[in-house]
Amino acid sequence: MMGLIVALLVIWVVLAVLGFVVKGLLWLAVLAIVLFVATAAIGWVRRNITSK
Repeated sequence: MMGLIVALLVIWVVLAVLGFVVKGLLWLAVLAIVLFVATAAIGWVRRNITSK
C-alpha cells in the first residue's frame, strides 16, 4: 500500500513540474498539487492508523 502511495506522490510531482514548465498548463500544476496533498494526507492517516 505504501508503495502505491509513494508512486502516486511521484506522479503528482512530475505532473506539477510539467504544468509549471509548459506554458498554458498551469491548471495541470494546480491539479497535481491538490492531488499530491490529498494523497500525502491519506497516506499519513493510514500509516498512523496501522501503527496503533
